[in-house]
Amino acid sequence: MKWVKYLFFLFFLTLGLNTFGQSSAELKRRREALTREIEELNRTLNKTSSSKKLSLTQIKALNAKIRLREQKINTINSEIRLLDDAITENTNTVRSLQSQLNQLKKEYAEMVRFAQRNQNAYSKLMFIFAADNFNQAYKRLKYLQQFTEYRQKQARYIQGTQRDLNVKIVQLDQNKKEKTYLLKDQQKEKQTLGKEKSKQTQVLSGLNKQEKQLKQELSKKQRESAQLNRALQAAIAREIEAERKKAEAAADKQEAKTGVAAKPVAKGSGVLSATPESAKLSSDFLGNRGRLPWPVASGNIAEGFGTHNYGENVIVENKGVDIATAPGSTVRAVFAGEVRKVFNQAGRYVVLIRHGEYFTAYSNLRSVNVSEGQKVSVKQAIGTVATDPTDDSTKVHFELWKGAVAQNPAGWLAN
Repeated sequence: MKWVKYLFFLFFLTLGLNTFGQSSAELKRRREALTREIEELNRTLNKTSSSKKLSLTQIKALNAKIRLREQKINTINSEIRLLDDAITENTNTVRSLQSQLNQLKKEYAEMVRFAQRNQNAYSKLMFIFAADNFNQAYKRLKYLQQFTEYRQKQARYIQGTQRDLNVKIVQLDQNKKEKTYLLKDQQKEKQTLGKEKSKQTQVLSGLNKQEKQLKQELSKKQRESAQLNRALQAAIAREIEAERKKAEAAADKQEAKTGVAAKPVAKGSGVLSATPESAKLSSDFLGNRGRLPWPVASGNIAEGFGTHNYGENVIVENKGVDIATAPGSTVRAVFAGEVRKVFNQAGRYVVLIRHGEYFTAYSNLRSVNVSEGQKVSVKQAIGTVATDPTDDSTKVHFELWKGAVAQNPAGWLAN
């Protein structure tokens, strides 16, 4: 029946609208988050650029801003593509609804004309009494009743289709307005990006004049970074070794008790998930990849994971991410776990938390309020971030390890 097809059409139409709404909302949230991060970086640059001295903080902030600007443009492009699809879909829907409406009106008009020709009560009675038998008369009576009901349903379908058509026309108009706004925003962002890249070129070319001073600054930071990595790797190695010995002792005890050889102890970091509790914690941590909260309530990645070049001869290797945030910000655990080590490195505190086979490390803390062996919950405060007095930058250094292998935290943190 036509009305059944109509209902199926509305069902799939609504499903498509919900999917579009969710994707569009996610992209919009991402664009707004990137805008906030860019604004924060602008404040950082305005603060540091007041000094004539060129610092790595300025260069990192400028590079991060360009990266965020490119991400924002890509997000806008995704929104535009999504809107193009929605405009196409809504245009087709409007045409389909208009066609259905015309067909429904045509069928309804034919029913009205038929009803007018047979509206006389005497004619209806004659139609019923002219039946050959009682069953045929009953069927004719039911036919007249069903015809009336179907005509009423048809009228309701016409009204519903008209409402849906009006809604889709409004949505189509809104889609077109949103696309116009996004195209203007995209053009503005591209122009700004071009200016920032020109400034980046000028800044990097100026490194030659201050390369000696920057190398000294970088050399100090590299030494501190190397010390931190050695300390973290040593702490994680001790954790792995302790778990291995514990597992071997348990296996020997079981073998002595039962006389049956125990399963061989897992090698490498796998031993960290040997117990059911640790295995579950590792699984839960992995299951939250891409959804872990940030170690600070608000901030932006000033320098990402991996190797970074600042000029021809200035290279930085980052085992985690540097997150710029507001002075005095609280640093918090990104997942439930146990504090395994708290130590002082170059006058700043470092906290290492174990999550089964995974570890998270938080450094450049001015103060801490957790101790070794303490259980922590997700988003629990573990300390306060420090501010560098030389350039007034406030950054928490965050690392994520799977056993003894450093991971890129950006892929684990929520967007």
